[in-house]
Amino acid sequence: MPKNLSKSPAGKGPRTPARKPAPVAAKRPKGAVKAALEAAPNLSQERMVRALETIAAHLSAQGKPALERESFKQADAYVWHPDGRLAAVPRVSRVELFLLKGVDRMRDILIENTERFANGLPANNALLWGARGMGKSSLVKAAHASINAERKPADRLKLIEIHREDIETLPMLMEKLRDASFHFIVFIDDLSFDGNDASYKSLKAVLEGGIEGRPENVILYATSNRRHLLARDMIENERSTAINPGEAVEEKVSLSDRFGLWLGFHRCSQDEYLAMVRGYCSHFGVKVDDEALEREALEWSTTRGSRSGRVAWQFVQELAGRLGVKLSAK
Repeated sequence: MPKNLSKSPAGKGPRTPARKPAPVAAKRPKGAVKAALEAAPNLSQERMVRALETIAAHLSAQGKPALERESFKQADAYVWHPDGRLAAVPRVSRVELFLLKGVDRMRDILIENTERFANGLPANNALLWGARGMGKSSLVKAAHASINAERKPADRLKLIEIHREDIETLPMLMEKLRDASFHFIVFIDDLSFDGNDASYKSLKAVLEGGIEGRPENVILYATSNRRHLLARDMIENERSTAINPGEAVEEKVSLSDRFGLWLGFHRCSQDEYLAMVRGYCSHFGVKVDDEALEREALEWSTTRGSRSGRVAWQFVQELAGRLGVKLSAK
């Protein structure tokens, strides 16, 4: 009979196997105990790793705004990418403010508006529209640099450029900037809309009208060759085909109304064009007889079919190249 079966009383069959007492059941072979003890540290390490990962995730989430605030100290200018990334621009391609000729009134108005905004006072979104090559984009960048010239690092304005084709991601950018400690100029260069492009509605909601509104620390500056940001044939088409032409046109042109400040740039005169050329030559040390300079500059503008700051700069580049002069400020 097996050892673990007890004897049955007389006349009865064998009993069921006797149950071991609880203390005996708790005993394990030496090999099993050793394996359990060796596994215990590994289990504890796994729990600790999981706990540390959870804590790190919470700390990362809490520290993210601080890290973003710190990241804005890297540079004064950034380019926005639609994947949510702000790329720092160490050196902005710009023209010195005093070299911008023929735009004195627009310069003074934009500088005053930008300075108010930088000081935390009410300021308007600005639309710089008009003739091509007359310094609209250059004025925005020069105004930004001029305001920052005498400011402490903690008070400096940040310039963020968003490309025209990324307008639909503008609300995402606003959310990123809303809680930052700096003030931002969001700059949209060469803004216009064609065909059935409806992305302008995202811009309208950000400028005014959305329930969140534009963040107090953000202002928008845009440049365009069109005052209403839409091609004339689009507006005329709406008038001729819509059931309620007035309403259709209002929907299209109301975008430019969201900019409180309109600055118009017009074609420059011959004297203003020559003043631009002379200003560039003086600043970069391009020495030419004034009579010859004037003659060649006018000939250059005639061949280009226009007079503007851009044409003046292109002429100076051509002249400096011929004379072997590098265009670096003295």
